[in-house]
Amino acid sequence: MFGLAVGDALGAHVEFRPHSYLVVNPVKDLEEGGTWGLARGQFTDDTSMALCLALSLIACQDFVPYDQLVRYKWWYRYGYMSSTGHCFDIGAATKDSIQEFEKRQKQFAHDHSIHLDQIDFLSNRDLLQAFDVKCSKEGVAGNGALMRLVPVPIFFFRHPVAAVEYSGISNVITHGDEKAYDACRYYGALIVAALHGANKNELTSNTFYDDHLIWFGHRALHPEVMTVARGSYKRPGGYQDGIRGKGYVINALEAALWAFWSDEDSFEKGALNAVNLGDDTDTTAAIYGQLAGAYYGYKKLPTKWLDCIYAKNFIHCVSTWIAYEGEHWFSNQTFSSIPSNTIVRKAVNSSGRIGHLYDGWQDHIIEFLATARWFDGHESKYEKSWLISKKQVELLLYWVRQADRPYLIHQWVQRAEYARLEVLQLIRPIMETMRNILRNHILHKDYSLFEKVFHGIHAFRDAHLKDEKTKFSSLQTRYNKSF
Repeated sequence: MFGLAVGDALGAHVEFRPHSYLVVNPVKDLEEGGTWGLARGQFTDDTSMALCLALSLIACQDFVPYDQLVRYKWWYRYGYMSSTGHCFDIGAATKDSIQEFEKRQKQFAHDHSIHLDQIDFLSNRDLLQAFDVKCSKEGVAGNGALMRLVPVPIFFFRHPVAAVEYSGISNVITHGDEKAYDACRYYGALIVAALHGANKNELTSNTFYDDHLIWFGHRALHPEVMTVARGSYKRPGGYQDGIRGKGYVINALEAALWAFWSDEDSFEKGALNAVNLGDDTDTTAAIYGQLAGAYYGYKKLPTKWLDCIYAKNFIHCVSTWIAYEGEHWFSNQTFSSIPSNTIVRKAVNSSGRIGHLYDGWQDHIIEFLATARWFDGHESKYEKSWLISKKQVELLLYWVRQADRPYLIHQWVQRAEYARLEVLQLIRPIMETMRNILRNHILHKDYSLFEKVFHGIHAFRDAHLKDEKTKFSSLQTRYNKSF
């Protein structure tokens, strides 16, 4: 996330400047003013949309394209996750897709008798599946989805096949071309590999796709994306050899990979080279920063730039939180044999000892809830409970973790409690709900993350909405104090 934000901020003040201008006036550091008149370290649409995507993954604890589009709409209409409090930089394809999404929402609300004030808060799975989230026109091959991609591989990197597939799907809701879809799949795979510790030779190998064919579901890449994957970006002359920092997704992918391939193991050098290609400077550098940030890690990014990044604490909290939520994600499959709203609790033996979940000599208590609708102020009721065997509980937990149902699980393991809460009903929880989630969801040793996250959220809100208090207050009420 920080690699993206740094690259975005570094190129923001010279966005749309041609290469010829930057040859005479090269970017050497973070600067203020320029194209958007931003303060030093403020970011543009690249980071704002990535934060929208990240917070959707966190709040939903899953990949929910409808919720992602809702948050993109909030950014476009109300400045949600903007560094200035309003949307000041948006690509034409993204704007068209969001406007199409709004039209579809209105029609969908009419067809399903949903009040317009509630249409952003759909949680019914059947309704979510019925809504067509592919809001882009065909043939839209810009870089507007590639620029915001990194939250997806961060969340799913422990599940590479899912990470690659969802990287592609994150694109199609706003950019309908196959090239853009496969560019996101390929770049998502590179980020996943970097997070798994791949070295630069492996990441820039001309056979990376072949070496990770399983990750791609054995599905071929678009020929133009495959050309890039085979090393078309390896041109020592950079701009003079045809590398361009343009908005076309193939140019953008090629430029970012060229910057990574030629950065001589220096994030600073690579980011500056990406910016100084000219044209779509912030996005080229933001795309570079996603892969380079995953490869080099936070500690190897330039401190002089990190210290200036707007809402630094907030971005740090989001980055930590998204990685944490991804650790507890399980793939969704439908299993109809297990009742919904299930709680599994560890039984205590006669000595009072609480042991590991899979201690074979202990029984387990399974309890069913009268209801599992977790909203603020609600107290769940337990209806009945009984003992089951180790084998039964292992099978139950397997089903629950795979389930496409509103399960609620509690497990006590070495005196540390965690819970997997039902996904769809918590798409946009208010602050107190999030506090309750974290009280139950984070291991006690990591509880400090809870405080850091909420400190960061409030710091971000206070920082960029000083002049937007009335608007924010109205927005907060309208959206039930959601992120």
